[in-house]
Amino acid sequence: MRIARSTLIGTAVAMALFGRNEAVQAQAATDAAASSSELQEVVVSGIRYAMEQSIAQKKAAVATVDVLTAEDIGKMPDKNVADALQRVPGVTICAAGANEGAFDEADRVSMRGTNASYTQTLIDGHYVASGDWFVLDQTGTVGRSVSYTLLPSELVGSVVVQKTSQADLVEGGIAGSVNILTRKPLDFHESTTIEASAGAVYSDLPGKTDPQFSALGNWINDAHNFGVLLQAFSETRDLERDGQEILNYGQIAPGSAIALKDPNLTNVYYPGLIDSALFTQHRQRDGGMLDVEFKPNDSLTLDATGFYAKLNATNYNRSYSLWGNNFIASGTGQAPNPGYVVQNGTLTSATFAGVPGTNYGVYDQISRPDESADTNFGNLDADWQATDQLKFLGQVGVSTGHGRTPTQDVSETVAGTGNGASYQLNGVGSAANWNLGNTITNTPQPNGVPVGFSWIFGDQNMDVLDKEVYAKIDGDYKFDAGSFKSLEFGVRYSDHQRHLWNVIGQGPLTPGASDAANYPVGWQNFPTAFGSGLGGTFPANIWYWTPQQLAEYDQSFTNRNPITRADWTSDYGLDEKDTAVYIQGNWEGSNWSGNLGVRGVRTGEDVIVNVAAPATAPGVITGSAFGDYIQQPTDNTYNNLLPSGNLKFNFTPDLIGRLAAAETLGRPDYSALTGSVQFQVSPENPGQIGTGSGGNPDLKPIRADNYDAGLEWYFEPKALLSVDAFYMDLHNYVALGTVQRTYFAESSEFPNGFQGAYDITVPYNATGKVTGAEFAYQQTFFENWGINTNFTLASGTQTSGVQPLSDGTPGDTRLVGTSKQTFNAVGFYENKSFSARVAYNYRSSFYSGLDRSTAFTQGGIGTLSASLGYTVNENFTLTLDGLNLNNPTWRYWALNESQPRAFYKNGSQYYLTARFKL
Repeated sequence: MRIARSTLIGTAVAMALFGRNEAVQAQAATDAAASSSELQEVVVSGIRYAMEQSIAQKKAAVATVDVLTAEDIGKMPDKNVADALQRVPGVTICAAGANEGAFDEADRVSMRGTNASYTQTLIDGHYVASGDWFVLDQTGTVGRSVSYTLLPSELVGSVVVQKTSQADLVEGGIAGSVNILTRKPLDFHESTTIEASAGAVYSDLPGKTDPQFSALGNWINDAHNFGVLLQAFSETRDLERDGQEILNYGQIAPGSAIALKDPNLTNVYYPGLIDSALFTQHRQRDGGMLDVEFKPNDSLTLDATGFYAKLNATNYNRSYSLWGNNFIASGTGQAPNPGYVVQNGTLTSATFAGVPGTNYGVYDQISRPDESADTNFGNLDADWQATDQLKFLGQVGVSTGHGRTPTQDVSETVAGTGNGASYQLNGVGSAANWNLGNTITNTPQPNGVPVGFSWIFGDQNMDVLDKEVYAKIDGDYKFDAGSFKSLEFGVRYSDHQRHLWNVIGQGPLTPGASDAANYPVGWQNFPTAFGSGLGGTFPANIWYWTPQQLAEYDQSFTNRNPITRADWTSDYGLDEKDTAVYIQGNWEGSNWSGNLGVRGVRTGEDVIVNVAAPATAPGVITGSAFGDYIQQPTDNTYNNLLPSGNLKFNFTPDLIGRLAAAETLGRPDYSALTGSVQFQVSPENPGQIGTGSGGNPDLKPIRADNYDAGLEWYFEPKALLSVDAFYMDLHNYVALGTVQRTYFAESSEFPNGFQGAYDITVPYNATGKVTGAEFAYQQTFFENWGINTNFTLASGTQTSGVQPLSDGTPGDTRLVGTSKQTFNAVGFYENKSFSARVAYNYRSSFYSGLDRSTAFTQGGIGTLSASLGYTVNENFTLTLDGLNLNNPTWRYWALNESQPRAFYKNGSQYYLTARFKL
C-alpha cells in the first residue's frame, strides 16, 4: 500500500517526470493548487493513488503527455513496459518485431497510427540500444524500434508518453516518444528498503510452469545525500505457438503453360506454401540495475546508472507445408483439376492429381539453440545549480545491444512425393483445409521408406551490434519577473553504430546429408491438441526430430566454412553521427503557459552496402557460394531545423485547452538504408535494362509536420474526460518502389564489363499523412470502484509515389502500422485489503508491410487480462494475474481477405506472485 501525505510528493514526482529544469513550473502549479483550497492530509493507496498521480502530472504539463506510474504497471499482468503502454490513448502495441507473427508478449510500441520505428524510446532521457532475438529481425526487417521484451516492468518508476514535441526533447520520435523513468536512490524515504517478489507463471498451451523472481535493495546514508539502489530480476517462461501459415503467394504468369491451357488462370494468385507450424521457445530473462546517487551539496547532484538485461530465447520451429511454389511454379508446372475456384483473383480452392516424382510438400525443421538478445547502458547525470537562476544538466553514456543467432540447426525434407495435393482457403474466418493426398505424416519413414532429402539452409554466426555513445549539456536560466519564465538551451552529440558482419550461410555436405542412413534415429510427434481452435482441417499429427538430434546431424553433414559459405547478402553496416542544438523559451501567465523553441539537427551517415558484381568488377570480393560482390560505401549529411510550440490555456481550474505544432524528425530503418543489392536479370549490353532489389543508402531523414489540439476536463480529483485531435504530414516517408540505377555488368558480348542500367526495387522517399482523434474517460465511483477507458481513431495514407502492383492494378496506399480504431477499457474494484482489475484491449487491422515480397496485414485483435490482489499486511501481498484470457487468434492476410497469410494461437498465461517488503 502506498500513502501520499502532502503535496511535496506530487512535486517530487513532477520533478522526476518533467526534468529538474521544470521543477519551478511544477512547484508553481502545486502552490497554486494549495492556495485555492485548504490543505488536508490525504490518504490514497494502490490503483486510485496511481490514477490520481497520473492525472495530476498530465494536468500540470505544458505539452500533451500521458503518465503511467509504477502502481499502474504493477496492478496488471504487465510483464514488460509495452504491456502497460497499450492502455494509453493513441498507443498501440505489436507482439512481433516485424512480420514473424505474434507471440504472447508485447514486443514493440507505436503511436498515433504509425509504425514502431516512428516512436522514440528512452530511459531516463537517453538512448537505449536494442537487440532482437528473432533471426528475421536481425537481418531481414531491421527497424529503429526498441524491443520491449528486454525491459521488464520491475525496473519502472514511471513512464511519460510525450505526444507533442518540444525543442529540448531528443529527436527521433516522429509520432512521439516514450521516456521510461527508473527509481532513484534518494527518492526513497527510509534509510534501508528491501523488496522482493517470487512467483510462478503457468502457460496453458505448453502446459508448463516456470519461476519468476525480482528484488530491490536501496540504502541511504544518515545525511540523506548518498544512496545506492540495486535491482535484479530473473524470469523464465515457456512458450508454444500453434499456427498455420501461407508464407507467400505466387502468380500464374501470362504466356505460361497453365495460362495458355486455361486463360482464366492468367495472373491468378495461388498459395506458395501452406503449412502446419509449431513454434516452441524457452525464454530466460535476467538482468538488473545499479544506481549510485550523490548530492555533495544543495547545488550539485551526481547520478551514475548501469543496466543490463539479457533474453536467452532458445526456440524450435517446425513447418510442414503444401508446396505450391514447386508444383504450380508460376504456371510452368501442374494445372489444377477441373472444379477449381477463383475469388478476388486468387485460386482459393484446387485439387492436383498425383504425378510420380513430383514433390507436393516440404518440411523445414529449424532449431536455434543459442538465440538471444541483450542490452546494457552506463550513464552519468550531473545536475548543477550554478546560481539561483542558472542551472545545467550534463549527461554522458554509452548503450550497447546485441541480437545473436550463432547457430541454426536445420533439416529440410520433401513430403507427399507423387501423392497429389488439395486445399481450400477459408478467408480469414478460419485456417485453410489442405492435405498432401494420402501422405502419412506421423513418421519419417512412411510405409518403411525414409523421407527424401531437400536441403540444409540457414545463416550462422550472426551477432548484430547496436551501439550509441552520447553526451549532452542542457542549460536553464530562470527570470524573476514577467510572463517570460525561463530560457532553455543545449547541445547533444551521438555516435551510433549498427552492423552485422561475417554471416555464414550454411549448406549441406553431400552425399552425407542426403543419405537416409545418416538421418537421426527415432522421432517425436506434435502435441495431441496442436492446432485446435484455429479451424480448418490440416495435418496435425506430424513427426519431428529433437533439437539435439538436429544438432548432431548438422554438425556432421553441414558446410559452415566462413569463406566459401560467407553470406554477404545478410551483412550490413551503418555509422551515424548526429549533432543537435536547441533553444526554447517558456512563458506563463495567470491562466496560460506555453513554450516556443527550435532544434537544429545534423545527421551524418556512413553506409556500407554489399552489391552483387561480376568477377571483373573493380574491388570485387570472390570465393563465396552466394556469388561475387563489392562493398559500396555511401556518405550523406542532412541538416534540419525543427521548430516547435505548445500552448496550454486554463479556461477554468478544471477545464484545459491545448494547442501544439512541431516539426519532428526520424531516420529510416537500418535495413532500408543498408540492404544488400542483388540482381534478378542483368543486361547483356548498354541498351538493355536489368532488374534487381536492395536497400537505398540515399534515403533522407523522415520529417513530419505535427498539429495537435486538445480539451481536458478534470471534473473530479481522480476523473478526466478529454478529446485530442492530431494531424501528421509526413515528408520523406519510406515506401517501396522502383528506381533506375547504374551498376557494373558484364556479358559474353562485353567480357570486360560496362556500366549497365538496372530497374531496382528499393525503399524510397515519398509522402503521407495521418489524421486522428483520441477520446479518454476515467473516474472512480463510491470510493472503491473505477473505470479507465479510451478510444482512438486514425487514418493513414501514402499520398505520393504509390507504385502499381506487378499486374498493373493500383498500389496499396495504406501506411504501415495504421489501425483505424484502438479501444481500451479497464474496470477495477479496490479496498484496503483486496483489489481486482479487468482490462480489454482492441486494435483493428493494420498493414504491416511486405513479407517475402507479399503484402502482410494483421487482422483486428482483442485481448482480455485480469488481476486479483490481496494485501495480507503492509509487508506482504499476493497477486494472481491472467494474460490473454480469451485465447485470441491472431489473423493475417495479404492483398485482400481472400488471401490469408497466417493464423496463430499462443494460449493464456497465469502468474501467481508473492511480494515482500522489509
